[in-house]
Amino acid sequence: MLRPLSPAVVKAMLCDGEEIALVDVREELTYSQNHLLWARSVPLSRLEMRFAQLVPRRSTRIVLCDDGDGLVERAAGILARAGYVDLSYLEGGLAGWEKAGFILFSGMHVPSKAFGEVIEHATGTPSIGAEELDALMRSGADLKILDSRPFDEYSRISIPTGIDVPGAELVLRVRDIVPSPRTTIVVNCAGRTRSIIGAQSLINAGVPNKVVALRNGTMGWHLAGLTCASGKSDRFPEVSPGGLAWAKEAAAKVAGKFGVPRIDRAGLERLRADTARTTYLFDVRDPAEYEAGHFPGAISAPGGQLVQATDFYAGTLGARIVLSDDKEVRALMTAAWLKQMGWQEVFVLPEAGSESGRPSPVLLGTAPADAAVGPSTILEIDDVTVIDLTRSPDYRRGHIPGAWFALRGRLDRALPKIPVRKMLVLTSEDGLLAGLAVAEARALTGVPVRWLKGGTAAWAAAGFPLSAHPLMADEAVDVWLKPYERPGDPKKAMNEYLSWEVDLLDRIKQDGTTRFQPAH
Repeated sequence: MLRPLSPAVVKAMLCDGEEIALVDVREELTYSQNHLLWARSVPLSRLEMRFAQLVPRRSTRIVLCDDGDGLVERAAGILARAGYVDLSYLEGGLAGWEKAGFILFSGMHVPSKAFGEVIEHATGTPSIGAEELDALMRSGADLKILDSRPFDEYSRISIPTGIDVPGAELVLRVRDIVPSPRTTIVVNCAGRTRSIIGAQSLINAGVPNKVVALRNGTMGWHLAGLTCASGKSDRFPEVSPGGLAWAKEAAAKVAGKFGVPRIDRAGLERLRADTARTTYLFDVRDPAEYEAGHFPGAISAPGGQLVQATDFYAGTLGARIVLSDDKEVRALMTAAWLKQMGWQEVFVLPEAGSESGRPSPVLLGTAPADAAVGPSTILEIDDVTVIDLTRSPDYRRGHIPGAWFALRGRLDRALPKIPVRKMLVLTSEDGLLAGLAVAEARALTGVPVRWLKGGTAAWAAAGFPLSAHPLMADEAVDVWLKPYERPGDPKKAMNEYLSWEVDLLDRIKQDGTTRFQPAH
């Protein structure tokens, strides 16, 4: 049974303190243009691949959102077959929410972005502009620039002389990176949030140095006409015994202010055994540490990214969160931020576990094994049409020659634009999504439908060529691009994005559903 819920009822549910998963099943770019503040983006196109990790408990209250165009009904069918039992949808869609007088938001990871602005406003996090920092660097001032983003973002573009120290690593590593209290520490990210949270983390931990956030990050640096570096590989060092001892004491004091409890393995299992509640287990260490050894079922969520994009990791509001970290510091600092964000039950597990590698995704559904084909089949059979369901940026970088781009959730729109031959073969980056989409494609066409086992990766691994010539059977509304990735005027896009972040303070006040509790 899929129940309609009025906007007023959904708003009340968001404020009643009980667990709820509010899920928007439109494509990512469409979602980014207008959505409810607490809605998680899980496009119908990739629902089976993302949903089980985001909303693991099958009896969770689930409210689905769309534009009133039938996506919620299709999503509900998939979820019901997978065992989800409490399914509702927002009556009237996004237009109904706005018509009821409630606020819609644009952008991605809005709760976390808004939280960063609240923290800066509440604590007065000091910052420095790009021109002033550049002048200090040229003067030879005693500075250390710490980039709080993951390594891939840092290596792509960074501030000259900056080193990569992702957000949750800052307090753990700072004493070894900056031994002198006279050195000014500048924390940067691409824009604002991770700069603010990172700088304030060091300040909260009691670092004796002057600490400032780089105002507007690498975007601010670029807008000031300054040159960013690229391809850098300077990373944080291993933590020393002295640095670890200081960091543990400092982080424990911060976490103590918010009543963050520790938990052991037995306590974790007790939480997991409670089928009436959702318990997330996030490993907040560096991804390389996670792959070397983690608890079974733990999700890799480096602490800085977990605060920066909580909605990407935790789909159920009101759930319990356990943070795993054998050095404790990253978990304690992350937990303190999550508590301030309004997550009531956050625990620190000061252990790591021993399961290595990265787990396979939990899929809701299976691909028909008898419909799988290998790469050579595409070459051996005459009159084959290939449809690629890969995310559009990856498709544009390289795809099977002659393959058409389409969105799985909108195949009914794409197929009429494609000259379908005697057989239709679906592919995707690794084949998983292609296999899940076979039944839908069969319902839309009269020709045999197969899926490419291993996907386009298997095609390339077999030594077959890739093409960069796109054949677009649908619009690329599947991906929200960062301001510096968008076509057109990058400076205009950056300025608009930075203004959007600052304006979130007023927007969340109008919404009235946040439970942020920043320490003053």
